Amino acid sequence: MSNENFFERVYAVARQIPYGKVTSYGAIAKALGTARSARMVGWAMNASHNRDDVPAHRVVNRNGLLTGKFHFDGTNLMQQLLESEGIEVVENQIIHFEKHFWEPPMTE
Repeated sequence: MSNENFFERVYAVARQIPYGKVTSYGAIAKALGTARSARMVGWAMNASHNRDDVPAHRVVNRNGLLTGKFHFDGTNLMQQLLESEGIEVVENQIIHFEKHFWEPPMTE
């Protein structure tokens, strides 16, 4: 499978994340049946920032940290986008992460 095809599959899962919810790179990888490819999911999310149709701000690390925030324009854009959806963030950490976490369904 090419990176481009994998990235499109990642974006298809990311588009399903409900408003006010977040998921992790690993959860997306697991949903795609490629549980060991969380880093590739991160690369896909980093490559998605020129696309308005991918809510990359809703994808965080497994501990609820905003590890991808430096790939957004402006230092706090990722946090601002999450906060606009009712998700509280303190020092790059989602508060009550388990309450906001969305487990993507298996895709295949």
